[in-house]
Amino acid sequence: MTSVAVAVADGMPLFELAIPCTIFGPGNPEAVGAGYELAICAAPGANVGGWLRSQTPHTLDDLVEADTVIVPACDEAMDRPPADLAEAVRAAHERGARVASICTGAFVLAAAGLLDGRRATTHWMYARRLADRYPEVEVDAGVLYVDEGDVLTSAGQAAGIDLCLHMVRDDHGVTMANTLARRLVVAPHRAGGQAQFIAGPLPDAGGPGTDGDQYALSALLDRTRERLDEPVTVAELARRANMSLRHFSRRFIAVTGTSPLQWLLTQRIRRAQELLETTDSSIEQIAEQVGMGTATTLRRNFNRIVGISPTAYRREFTESRGLRVAPDRPAAREIPGAT
Repeated sequence: MTSVAVAVADGMPLFELAIPCTIFGPGNPEAVGAGYELAICAAPGANVGGWLRSQTPHTLDDLVEADTVIVPACDEAMDRPPADLAEAVRAAHERGARVASICTGAFVLAAAGLLDGRRATTHWMYARRLADRYPEVEVDAGVLYVDEGDVLTSAGQAAGIDLCLHMVRDDHGVTMANTLARRLVVAPHRAGGQAQFIAGPLPDAGGPGTDGDQYALSALLDRTRERLDEPVTVAELARRANMSLRHFSRRFIAVTGTSPLQWLLTQRIRRAQELLETTDSSIEQIAEQVGMGTATTLRRNFNRIVGISPTAYRREFTESRGLRVAPDRPAAREIPGAT
């Protein structure tokens, strides 16, 4: 059983606290099935969301015993990081815990010295403040989350969902993360970064139908995910969305934060991961099922994005869970004229 401790400090927003509680908590049967045990650790009588007081048997001292420690947003930490919280987080990390922050919780991790010399992120509105206050931290304001192994940080608010699903995906694979995402009715993996949410010029009222574009793109992305085995070009996607190629490419990036080709490649790799985890299909068969065409193409792109080969990924996933490792056999081929 993996113990997950969520740190609660005075003034913590309710939304960011609810994210890890929902994903790792006992109210989620998938989380329980994945072997997570959640504890809320709080300073006595901590105020949450401006109208709730914490009543939990676990104090900040209990963080030290957890396998994973999550620090949600803590707006007061931007100016005055709670010393007791920072010390508890530091002690948990020194003991070997994986430590993660959501939104401005990164300021607590920085105060604890866990981000020195590391890449990290926080809400884009406060990224400059984090960089100025902690110059030893490499702040990246353009991503949804950063995984530095034993220390992870996420961007603002809903990016905490992306981070928590990423941790589940890292712990238990793509299938479990996708199951949780479906239950939460969220995307299992959002392409792009938080740069797409930074305020910028809006289209003129009565101009090209932004709402209509987003609706058309959403429907298109859903259909495309269901048919990843089919070859498709950006021009064909634009035609299906009833847009010009130039307008489609511009709107696609604005909505998703990434290019059509990069989004499609990411979806195919994620699907390949799921098939590697849940089937004994050969690499050649999986390449066909995800629209990569050949095993060589799948291996090249999989290695570039995931960092290891498909065969090594399957071996690591299955061996870490005590499952049988399927042989990487060549796909069966039909012989012309055979009956």
